[in-house]
This record gives sequence, structure tokens and C-alpha cells, in this order.
Amino acid sequence: MLHERIQVPASEDLSSVWIVIPGFNESGMIARTIRSVAHWLPNVVVVDDGSTDETGREAERAGARVVRHCVNLGQGAALGTGIRYALLNGARNIVTFDADGQHRPEDIGVLLRRKEETGADVVLGSRFLGSTVNMPTSRRWLLRAATFYTRLTTGLNLTDAHNGLRLLTRRAAKQLRIRQNRMAHASELLDWLASSDLKVVEAPVNIVYTDYTLAKGQDAFSSFNILWDLWSSRLHR
Repeated sequence: MLHERIQVPASEDLSSVWIVIPGFNESGMIARTIRSVAHWLPNVVVVDDGSTDETGREAERAGARVVRHCVNLGQGAALGTGIRYALLNGARNIVTFDADGQHRPEDIGVLLRRKEETGADVVLGSRFLGSTVNMPTSRRWLLRAATFYTRLTTGLNLTDAHNGLRLLTRRAAKQLRIRQNRMAHASELLDWLASSDLKVVEAPVNIVYTDYTLAKGQDAFSSFNILWDLWSSRLHR
């Protein structure tokens, strides 16, 4: 079943909007995710990050362009590859979008409209300005703590620090360098934004949690590893 129509600004050239979806062993959901987006926006690239299942093949069948990593490098590396691919193909706006079905395609339009209204270089989706469905209490508190930590360490006044739904203009995407290959890239990106001259705003989005998305998510131990990776990287700057 298709989602609601993606409402984009009248001035937006849809051919210059690219959706970047990192995917690792997402064959059970990737086709449905792609079709929900590609029905409205034609340029979708999936980075098959060394999957051992049919993620890449299913993505191609669903109409996406597919770039493959021979081995699993991590979500940060996959996003970097997808963003570079989009830039090489003329993208003016790049939206990063999760493969597991927790993001709503309609919210891509929300990000684009927010960018046009504010003139921002980067629009970050916020579930705490929007809404969540079936979000566990433990996950809510973990994300709140991560957001508080991000405010302290970066000075960015954000409400949601780890949302994979975000928009980068071409100007921002060309400057972005992701060095953290795995999940710590999300915090690394915020550190970079805090030190850049880019205009950053948030937009309300909606996140749907299912058994599938929760199984794919980060637990408390994984979150500790993310913080350790970031702390270690700061020591070596």
C-alpha cells in the first residue's frame, strides 16, 4: 500500500533530489521501502553494504540504483558511498533514509519544505518534534540522554541527535567527510556540523517502530561502543 503523496515545494526540481539508503541484510524490507519512495521520487540509490542475503538484487528489482561494498564496512561508510554517488550524478539535495521501514516517505517533503522556508544547508529530522509509534520507553530515555550529551559536547540546540532521516544540500554534502565507518558516524556528523559555517535546522518527522526495526536498532551495549569510538577518535585528532 502506498503512503500519502510526498508534498514538495513547487520550485523543487525532483530530478535533482536523491534518496540514499544504506542497506545490510535488508532483503525482507528493502523492496517495500524503495517502492514507497520511488513512486514519488525517481532517484534512489541503495548501498548494499556487503550483504549476505538478496538485498542488492531485491533493491534492483524494486527500481533503485545499487552500489555494492564487497565486505560490510558499516552504515557510515555506506552513507559516504551513497552521498558521493548522488553528487556525481548531479544531486542538488540528498536525503538519507533508513532501509528498515521506520521512516515515512511523506517526511521527505517535510524536509524539503523546511529547507526552502529557512534557507538551511542541513535539515535534521526530529521524532521528538514529530511523533513516534510503538517506541519503547528504554529507547526514548536512551535517545534523550544522547541528545543531552550532544548538546553539551557540540553546542547544537537539537531535540533528536540520532535520526537517520536528514537532508543535505549539495553545498553541505560536498563538504561532508565521514571517517567513522559504523554507527558512530551520526555523532561524528553532528560534531562536524557544530564546527562548520552551515545553517542547520530541525523538522518534525514520524518514526514507526516494529519488531523488525527494533531488532535492527542499537541496544545499550552498542551505544556504549559508539561513545567509545567517538572518544577514541577525539583523542587522535
